Amino acid sequence: MMQTLKTKVLIIGAGTGGYVAGIRCGQLGLETVLVDASPGLGGTCLNVGCIPSKAIIHAAGKFETVAKAAGDGALGITASTPAIDLSKTVEWKDGVVKKLNAGVAALLKKAKVKVVKGWADFSDAKTCTVKTDDGDIRITAEHVILATGSEPVELPFLPFGGDVISSTEALSLPEVPKKLVVVGGGYIGLELGIAFRKLGAEVAIVEMAERILPLYDKALTDPVAKWLEKHGVQLLLGARAGGFWDGKLNVTDRDGNPMQLDADKVLVTVGRRARTKGWGLENMGVAMNGPFVKIDNRCATSMKNVWAIGDLTGEPMLAHKGSAQGEVVAEIIAGHDRVFDPTAIAAVCFTEPEIVSAGLGPDDVKGRDDVIQAVFPFAAIGRALAIEAGEDGGFVRVIASKADHRLLGVQAVGQHVSELSNSFAQMLEMGAVLEDVAGTIHVHPTLGEAFHEASLRALGHAIHI
Repeated sequence: MMQTLKTKVLIIGAGTGGYVAGIRCGQLGLETVLVDASPGLGGTCLNVGCIPSKAIIHAAGKFETVAKAAGDGALGITASTPAIDLSKTVEWKDGVVKKLNAGVAALLKKAKVKVVKGWADFSDAKTCTVKTDDGDIRITAEHVILATGSEPVELPFLPFGGDVISSTEALSLPEVPKKLVVVGGGYIGLELGIAFRKLGAEVAIVEMAERILPLYDKALTDPVAKWLEKHGVQLLLGARAGGFWDGKLNVTDRDGNPMQLDADKVLVTVGRRARTKGWGLENMGVAMNGPFVKIDNRCATSMKNVWAIGDLTGEPMLAHKGSAQGEVVAEIIAGHDRVFDPTAIAAVCFTEPEIVSAGLGPDDVKGRDDVIQAVFPFAAIGRALAIEAGEDGGFVRVIASKADHRLLGVQAVGQHVSELSNSFAQMLEMGAVLEDVAGTIHVHPTLGEAFHEASLRALGHAIHI
């Protein structure tokens, strides 16, 4: 006989949106069931995305540091030429992931959230059947939170399998490929392509657009392009990938000429799509916004008491957006007056160097005469020079209203700038003006001083330039 469950809140998906929603529901005293089919809790981000990729990027950086010391390092440190056992690196990465999996499980248990491991299939908006190892479970709920996330886009002429891999497989390779071709010059492809170049792979990147990271302005991406050129990464812009046979990827260059690239592995990173198939979304009666579930500013769908959060709802596909939405929905269900209406959601590319963007960029205000823009280079920041982070063309840029000096956007490119992203977002969210940043005593020596100096420069009186 099929087991049945009735609950106040049913959450589908235990990624950064779903599990945060679950924890907050539990904290608010809401009876909650969380369904997820993945081997470990935490979704794409924790298992095959944000966390493991940053672990591999970290390991690649360590390897590069030692490799530099084996040459003519400027710091006076010498070392033997390093070697890497990538299988051990992957084992360490997996240990980090498993530790965090266990942490999420403990937090959900503490919040009294019931976790059901299995694949959900909805028959209507409030009822699903979950296939588990112990049999099917029928679950009905007053409220349903959809947090199914996203998955890599597969190209029909480059299907995943064998030596054609997605970012998921790239994070668990047993050895560094000698020749890696990355199809797609967005942040995922560049982050992993750069990491494997640091680890010794020959890397080529094939991108349809005329420059890498086309969603960011050229000033931000130029330092990354220079790093690629300096480190011998072959960059084919305005090019189209074709089929892959016998270790060769067919490519058409920007002039329409056919060519072939040798590759041990082809990493396809041409975007992600919302996971809308295979779990009965079509039976729920919710309205769609193109390929995404349509929501309002409360994350409510067109079906009463059915909510959607995270990548399922569209761009930006960022883990921290999903988490914030999860908190909002939990509090709305508990009777709080909440909306999801952030001033800015910062985005980070963990490339070399890193890129941060929050709020409006120069392309967004192009042609406007009512804004102030100012840039301050890391080359004039003592801490940057002291940690070899001041010579890659990095900077912090502020954009503000000319009338009242309110910050409209902040961007940065440079080593370690990901750690500045929260300060940028916080200032924008609080409605700060240039004088607020300029009037805050920034710790010396830190990279954050560039934010201070950029704000001073926008006001016409930077100190160190």
